[in-house]
Amino acid sequence: MKDAVSAVESPMPVPRWRSLLFVPAHVPRFVEKAHERGADGIILDLEDSVPEDQKDESRRELSASVAKVGRKGAFVLVRVNRGLRALAADLDAAVMAGVDALVLPKTDSPEWVAEIASAVTELERERNLAPGRIRFLAQIETPAALQNLSAIASADPRMVAMALGPEDFSASVGGAPGRDLLLTPNLSVLFAARAAGLLPLGFVGSIGEFSDNDKIREAAAHARRLGFVGALAIHPTQVAIFNEAFAPSEQELEWARHVLAAEKEAAAQGRGAFALDGKMVDAPVIRRAREIIAIGPKA
Repeated sequence: MKDAVSAVESPMPVPRWRSLLFVPAHVPRFVEKAHERGADGIILDLEDSVPEDQKDESRRELSASVAKVGRKGAFVLVRVNRGLRALAADLDAAVMAGVDALVLPKTDSPEWVAEIASAVTELERERNLAPGRIRFLAQIETPAALQNLSAIASADPRMVAMALGPEDFSASVGGAPGRDLLLTPNLSVLFAARAAGLLPLGFVGSIGEFSDNDKIREAAAHARRLGFVGALAIHPTQVAIFNEAFAPSEQELEWARHVLAAEKEAAAQGRGAFALDGKMVDAPVIRRAREIIAIGPKA
């Protein structure tokens, strides 16, 4: 939640996004209950889940929706549309106090990210909003985008996270969203995000399989082992699963504390590497321990 990082000084801290829940912006009952779901962030969707004839009304209600979904301190994100006319209307509606990030669908080039960033900067200036506060989460949904991942990741300081859109990506290559097809593009997004210091989000599989909790839990646990830090949820039941899967267990936290205590003792003795419980500990292991402590417990 936002309160956990609000005390961090600039530059803006990287948020903790174990779970980001999509909420169709045109459905009042979903908007009203979104803050009760326990997600780290709520994505008010203006894109695929909103029928064309209801997008204008969703934009008009967006300010009220932002206030509602952020009532318990969750990050508030808005997914905008890709088409120029719809995007312009979305940005005009979404660049406001209370919005923490924009989700950019079908991102395929750094130039596209830069154009959107320029428009957001203009709107922030006109509306006396803090410059650069609204971040970007880029969704990678086409094979062409895979060729530009590094450039997209570093296209603008607003970039904070990247995620593969498994359904759109699979459709764009004429395949089904299974592990065989999605492992390589997911890893490509993971590597590019990590190289740029962004949050890698996602799991290897279809985002639409929300009724099989065991399968989602297994996919999330696998994603964390790969290096992902969170995932996008399309159903409230996925939120608790992601919050659990993308947080260290008590055993992991205890191991990390043990490693860092031993590292402190070794450093006092002038040793950079040391043995602990029959295993060698050096810089990469210490880094992993620090990352686990930084993530913190599940709650």
